[in-house]
Amino acid sequence: MTGTAIAPGTAAGPRPPGAVDPRGPRVAAAGTSLVLAATVLTGSVWLLALQAVVFALTVVLGPGRGPWGALFRVAVRPRLGPPAFWEDAAAPRFAQLVGLGVVGAGLALWALGVPGAVVGSAAAALVAAGLNAGFGICLGCALYRAGLRRRRLSRRASGRPAP
Repeated sequence: MTGTAIAPGTAAGPRPPGAVDPRGPRVAAAGTSLVLAATVLTGSVWLLALQAVVFALTVVLGPGRGPWGALFRVAVRPRLGPPAFWEDAAAPRFAQLVGLGVVGAGLALWALGVPGAVVGSAAAALVAAGLNAGFGICLGCALYRAGLRRRRLSRRASGRPAP
């Protein structure tokens, strides 16, 4: 998680700009897991393409405004208490971009006639989505944070000021 922790027992307060409720991406990962599991079971290129569209919309609109984010906002969040903290939306957005890359590669390989491309890419994305949904381990978010650390270290080593 990339959020700023709030003292236990207190609400996070109003949503800061560029932040999302960290429970939203986990709900999105659960929905994504269902679509990807169905794709693995059926081998359906159409389900994989549908998930690619969902990933793309979430990258463009942001995690809180993509299809799964809208479902969370309308159907799930009103039934929950306030979040303990807010999460910067950049890491979950990057994770969606990684997911789009994985399923996009599967679709491209399918178009080239590579056997197993749909099921293989869906399975790989399912592992990542399942880890996020079940355990709160966001692999794309971890890649995002690793990239930020590397960028900061690179700036520091070159003598440039950190952003």
